Amino acid sequence: MKIQVLNDYSEISRAGAEIIAETVKKNPRAVLGLATGATPEGVYDVLAEKYDAGELDFSEVTTVNLDEYSPIEPSDEQSYRYFMEKHLFSRVNIRPENTNVPIGNTADPTAEAKRYEAKLASLGYADLQLLGVGQNGHIGFNEPAAALCAETHLTPLSESTLAANSIYFTDRPMPTEALTMGMASILRAKKILLLASGKSKHAAIARLLAGEISTECPITFLLLHPDCTVICDRAAYEG
Repeated sequence: MKIQVLNDYSEISRAGAEIIAETVKKNPRAVLGLATGATPEGVYDVLAEKYDAGELDFSEVTTVNLDEYSPIEPSDEQSYRYFMEKHLFSRVNIRPENTNVPIGNTADPTAEAKRYEAKLASLGYADLQLLGVGQNGHIGFNEPAAALCAETHLTPLSESTLAANSIYFTDRPMPTEALTMGMASILRAKKILLLASGKSKHAAIARLLAGEISTECPITFLLLHPDCTVICDRAAYEG
């Protein structure tokens, strides 16, 4: 595992975007695993800047997102499909049919989980998977538990995740479940890039750096991956 500690959010965003940009330049048909939330917003801003400058071409890139709330409409402003359209897809020349996000308003979430995992397998999983981390150590929506699911599945959200994310659902209750890639789905990526910013992420980063693997802190499973890069700012690293 490679660890890079930078000064602040701006620096980690640019460093993360550079790694993704190099992946696309080397392989214009790359499969990019993408994440949502506050952490990757800066990365997507830099990628859009690079596209505007003529440095990147996304026309043959395929994307696969980690997760989506369930149930939720794709057009809902709090859906992760909406997030991706707003922060990246609408700002670059990626083909809509090449973007993949779990369908949050499906009538059969279990069938959708199986369909999505089959899609990932057909693509050979991600060439590069971008990750953030929750305060409790979750990646995707793989929450701390006695056991973790290997493949894409429907999962209840933990109380801490509900508390952290409910601030975005000011006019209605937030969904209490989500569709998420499983731990094996994530670890099958050829390369993993995890970004962490802020003091609130320090406990999770400290658990990762302690070197012990536990289902009670899913981020620690990244220790099993042969090509994982962690980029964090000083607040996340030092606490």
